[in-house]
Amino acid sequence: MRVDELPQSDRIEDRRGRPSRFPGGRGGLGVGTIVVLGLIGWALGIDPRLLIGGAEMMSRSGGTQQVDVGSPPKTGAPSDQMGQFVAAVLGSTEVQWTDIFAQARNAYKPPTLVMFSGATRSGCGFAQSAMGPFYCPMDQKVYLDTSFFQDLERRFRACDVGSKTCQFSQAYVIAHEVGHHVQNLLGLLPKVQQAQQGMGKADANALQVRVELQADCLAGVWANRAQSKWQFIEPGDVESALQTASAIGDDRLQRQSQGYVVPDAFTHGSSAQRTRWFMTGLKSGDVASCDTFRTQQL
Repeated sequence: MRVDELPQSDRIEDRRGRPSRFPGGRGGLGVGTIVVLGLIGWALGIDPRLLIGGAEMMSRSGGTQQVDVGSPPKTGAPSDQMGQFVAAVLGSTEVQWTDIFAQARNAYKPPTLVMFSGATRSGCGFAQSAMGPFYCPMDQKVYLDTSFFQDLERRFRACDVGSKTCQFSQAYVIAHEVGHHVQNLLGLLPKVQQAQQGMGKADANALQVRVELQADCLAGVWANRAQSKWQFIEPGDVESALQTASAIGDDRLQRQSQGYVVPDAFTHGSSAQRTRWFMTGLKSGDVASCDTFRTQQL
């Protein structure tokens, strides 16, 4: 993946390396606490992982957790290599989604991307690197601890360790989260969250899968249009992104963690579904092809 011609975004908050002490208790969370936080999350339309993660941070042994609070974060495109890469990917999404929204006579308001290390505060609660990248509709920001990219290579085996093609996998992850921002601007996320409040857990999960698969497809739309403009995709990049989409499918992750698959517990889609919807967007470059809510076959 070539990033030298991609425009760099300045809508980045760099909170890396800004730790301070956050008081907390001792011990882990009980099952009852996790269940309660999960229910609160669904009721408020907030990803339960954010609430649970924040509570875990406060309950960790040692009584404190490193969280960035205090002085204002640095803003603008970072000067280091990883920061420059993230700024380039984000900048390319801004160009493409601005054009797409303009074609529909709408204005695109880009999200801010927060780079952090370890843990940080978000509009949706406390966040930590173990959660992976996420989008918070409350403050319209994407949160990214770039150590997740190392997890993609080593923990999830989502791309070949040390390979340059891993960059396109990383770009796919960022574009997926920007896809959630697009869904939010279109009013889809609020409607889904409202609908989930009246559903049982299995049905709410099934609806969430459609949200996530659409974000995968929207990431593919970005890649298609960015390729047409900058010719930035190199041999092996698409295969790497497909490998990543497959590696973080719910069925594969469940087999790795518990040895069996529970489809009713899926929240992001199976490996086959994630790769299929990313390729749908990549081949078409058309947002209309990403309607995961009306199709019978995911």
